[in-house]
Amino acid sequence: MELIKQFNLTQFMGAFVVLFAIIDIIGTLPVAINLQHNGRKINPMRASLISLFLFIGFMYAGKAFLGLFNLDISSFAVAGSIIVFIIAMEMVLDIEIFRQNSAIGNDATFTPIVFPLIAGAGSFTTLLSIRSQYNDFNIILAIILNVIIIYVALKMAFKIEKWLSPGVICIFQKAFGIILLSLAVKLFTSNITILIAGIKNF
Repeated sequence: MELIKQFNLTQFMGAFVVLFAIIDIIGTLPVAINLQHNGRKINPMRASLISLFLFIGFMYAGKAFLGLFNLDISSFAVAGSIIVFIIAMEMVLDIEIFRQNSAIGNDATFTPIVFPLIAGAGSFTTLLSIRSQYNDFNIILAIILNVIIIYVALKMAFKIEKWLSPGVICIFQKAFGIILLSLAVKLFTSNITILIAGIKNF
């Protein structure tokens, strides 16, 4: 009953829209299709559950966790932007930079799908930001709805590959690869300036 009283439709919708935009699962689909085309496997259910755990976990313990290693959000964002940049280069240039880890075989569920594409520096930073504006209960509901959408989208990605011709998939790969490059550069430059300013002030 107490939880129901905490529900606020405006806060819920606000948190959902912000998280949906920053997670950008639609933009992740071409990456998922490309990975599948290269023989990599993605488990939609596991990806969704891991994302849910990471979102809620980082929401409550993110700052404390990074603090254990004397890190801040900007450092985390710069590292994530580099990984996104490498993934984008693979898509645009049709090259393989990430090598398959023998321990996980050809499973791409966690890297790069969950991290950094779904649960990356941008979504983590956003969670910490909106928590100061919205009630936790409404944010958690928004996270759950986004995770459901993530599951459906990843599940559909395998069918989309069959529906579209190789030429169309290639066009999507290149287009979203360039978009990912742009996002990586933006994420890198906006956070590297913060780090440099911190060093100067140190």
